[in-house]
Amino acid sequence: MHHAILGAGGVGGTMGACLAHVGEQVTMVVRPGVVEKFPAELRLESPLLGNFSAAVRKSAQVPSCDVLWLAVKATQLEDALQTVPDPNAAKAVVPLLNGIDHVARLRALFGRERVIPATIAGEMERVTPGRYVHPSPFAMLNVAGSGRDLLADVLTKLESLGFSCRFVDDETTLMWNKLVFLGPFALATSAFGAPIGEVLANGTWHQKLETCIREFCSVALAEGAQVNPDKVVAAFSMVPKDMRSSMGELAAAVEHRTQVSSQHR
Repeated sequence: MHHAILGAGGVGGTMGACLAHVGEQVTMVVRPGVVEKFPAELRLESPLLGNFSAAVRKSAQVPSCDVLWLAVKATQLEDALQTVPDPNAAKAVVPLLNGIDHVARLRALFGRERVIPATIAGEMERVTPGRYVHPSPFAMLNVAGSGRDLLADVLTKLESLGFSCRFVDDETTLMWNKLVFLGPFALATSAFGAPIGEVLANGTWHQKLETCIREFCSVALAEGAQVNPDKVVAAFSMVPKDMRSSMGELAAAVEHRTQVSSQHR
């Protein structure tokens, strides 16, 4: 099966490397200005998934493919879609974006049946172009049940590497299950400028986090999702203590640059 990966950041690169490693044909879609220099081989280093290199194709536009995986940030989606010359080029589109609003946008462009919502969880980072690290002890890929016929074999291959994969028939629950965890996680680690372990160890911060989780869950329930606030709260105790969200890492980097700039004035 031919997979196109739109977005060569941490998630896209990790997915591209893993799919190519298990024998799938992969094309990485990258910006026109960097496509020539982008490596023809991806390198992944992961205590869970393994350390390996895998050959891929590269392109500045989305080619004809069986599956188009969207691995860009939500704020980059509209620009990324400019690399899709023909909405019919992909037989199926699997977005891995955070949030929920992108699904309607994509279905308006590609058609309802061809868009298969999905969520991915795990710490995945691009070190340099073509080189990726996945330090998390978990990698979870949940896909809407509508993708079962097309992607069952692919998910089985990913499970052989160490992914935890499942199909979820209720799309609303699928999308909100990640959001009720990721939203509070990102907000807490960013607001307190600390990894999740320090947030949980501070009584005041921990209470604010739990309040945030329950507010997220109340919205999810109102939207029709099947979520359990107590289980979401409990899930935080199983997260590696040194984990931050990408939002938290960005906030820390901005703060560091601001401090350095102030010192040199």
